[in-house]
Amino acid sequence: MGYIADRWHKSRPTRGEPECGEHKGKVASKAHGKGKRWQARYDDPNGNEVTSLWATKAEAENEIIKQESAKQTGSWLDPKAGKVSVERFALDTWLPAQNIIERSRREYLGALNRYLIPEWGRREIRSIKPSEAGAWQALLTSKYELSGSYPNRVSRYVRSIFRLAVIDRVIPVSPFDGIKAPQLTQSAVHPPDFAEVQLLIRHAYNPLWATMFETDAQTGLRSGELRGMRLERFDFLRRLYHVEEQLVYEAGKGMYLDKLKTDAGRRVLPLHPRTVENIAAYVAKNPPPTSGPWEGMIFLMPDGTPIGESTIDWALKQTCRYAKTGKRHLHDFRHHYASVLIAGGENPKVVQKRLGHKDVMTTMRVYAHLFAEAEEKTRSVLDAVWGAPGETGPTEQSSRASGRIPESDGRKPSLVQVRS
Repeated sequence: MGYIADRWHKSRPTRGEPECGEHKGKVASKAHGKGKRWQARYDDPNGNEVTSLWATKAEAENEIIKQESAKQTGSWLDPKAGKVSVERFALDTWLPAQNIIERSRREYLGALNRYLIPEWGRREIRSIKPSEAGAWQALLTSKYELSGSYPNRVSRYVRSIFRLAVIDRVIPVSPFDGIKAPQLTQSAVHPPDFAEVQLLIRHAYNPLWATMFETDAQTGLRSGELRGMRLERFDFLRRLYHVEEQLVYEAGKGMYLDKLKTDAGRRVLPLHPRTVENIAAYVAKNPPPTSGPWEGMIFLMPDGTPIGESTIDWALKQTCRYAKTGKRHLHDFRHHYASVLIAGGENPKVVQKRLGHKDVMTTMRVYAHLFAEAEEKTRSVLDAVWGAPGETGPTEQSSRASGRIPESDGRKPSLVQVRS
């Protein structure tokens, strides 16, 4: 149990010392009249002594009772822990705790340095109020002019910092509790249909671009995954491709192959026979390097260097101009792949797995309208067979036409015939 100490008076005065003139029966200490009189002392769950100062004895007693009770219920918090600054907790505790690759770590650090630390960096983490949390989220769009999914993404990072502070018992509750995150807006995608994809492939002014565009439309790979395709990742016998890395660019470092950000990104794609044939034919004419940093890479520039993201984007822009289609981005081939899977009846979980999305909600958010269209198509098929609402089975005409029931001979079926 804790106890209370009177700082202003000696607990064990020497015989003959004069009494304190202000408090009868007490001998003044050197701290008499300086600061708060009462000191609450107790041991934390690890056995370390914790002290705090209070103006009155009742306040000190209440502090002891509160802390001892918190230890019993498991809700004890170190009063000094919440004094750590937001910046120090974010950089020294939260960021190292994230199980992410170095490239993602730099991305997170950049977001913190731009949007969090300038606002709250020097503040004690325990001092942030819910009203301030809501106001900070509003700054992402008003002051920093973020749009699309970025306000939600940055907010997720910061909310995660305070959530970890709660788990680590640095603060009792997150200031973001009860504060809605910025809405995750997602504009509807309009994938190119098969005819448009074929048109773009035919008008690609180089076999390299034609092969890459068609491969992307048949696999749904992200730009870095497509540009970083390597021969050793193919299983031509089983018609599979193992997506395990991607080509990335970093200022000061240039382009290099790096592992994917998430486990969900690492996946195995079943390939269409045409995809296998196209890759095999392209590799036969353009053998990949057998050594060096780009060993086994399928798609390279004529000088043997990797293809930059801006380079393939420019190639597609020129192709759209030659094909006289609307403006398209490389990601539209990925959307086309998703639309084909959805129209073919694949469930959202399978589509998520093929695209390498982190969760199925991402898939549903991006392609919700395509799933809705597929559902409506299903209803149309069912209506054609089962007839209008209110009918108990297929219409005689539609069923005869589909070959499901024979022409009637005018006799009523027996009970045995019905059961059969």
